[in-house]
Amino acid sequence: MKCDSLTRAFTLLIRRDLILAMRHRAEMANPLLFFILVTSLFPLGIGANPNLLQAVGPGIIWVAALLAALLSLDSVFRSDFEDGTLEQYLLSSHPVSVLVLAKVLAHWLITGLPLLLVSPLLGVLLDLPAAGIKVLFVTLLLGTPVLSLIGSVCVALTVGLRKGGMILSLLVLPLYVPLLIFASSAVDTAAAGLPVTAHLSLIAALLVLALSLSPFATAAALRVSLS
Repeated sequence: MKCDSLTRAFTLLIRRDLILAMRHRAEMANPLLFFILVTSLFPLGIGANPNLLQAVGPGIIWVAALLAALLSLDSVFRSDFEDGTLEQYLLSSHPVSVLVLAKVLAHWLITGLPLLLVSPLLGVLLDLPAAGIKVLFVTLLLGTPVLSLIGSVCVALTVGLRKGGMILSLLVLPLYVPLLIFASSAVDTAAAGLPVTAHLSLIAALLVLALSLSPFATAAALRVSLS
């Protein structure tokens, strides 16, 4: 019964966040529009040279995805903190780490999944080869959940601050650097026709590590922020 109750709480929390996001469609669309606009403006700024676009394209797309995820991170716990729901999570009989994981999954479905789906079109826009676009999709599939998981820890630390946006950026951006390096390097390597198993394995390892540790670290950070 306890397991069924936890599963129901997990599912209801995801459903609640998705419904709230649909009620604020403009805010939900902001990260996706930012991702598309930033990526689309680069060819206008640096020129339409195919070789140049292929060289910088993976980095452009991944930096845009990183900044788009950062744009929406503050909303993971902000509304729950303001209406007192976050305190109820901490007082709940359910493990806070599991509830946190539900919040992070909902954030990825709202922010990361749209970025993932539109990325192949942006890869075509930047003249990436088919092999590079395929690997780009895989790196985003593995990497965008890492952005949400790592970001949730930093958001939990700054949720009690009125103007925590700048602090949040300073905390989270250095933690994103390894993922950015591995992911963009994987796409470059695939575009050159070389194997990318090692790169994808490193990104998958980051995902497993973040999935294993981030919910517990986020739960502890929330207790500190609300204490």
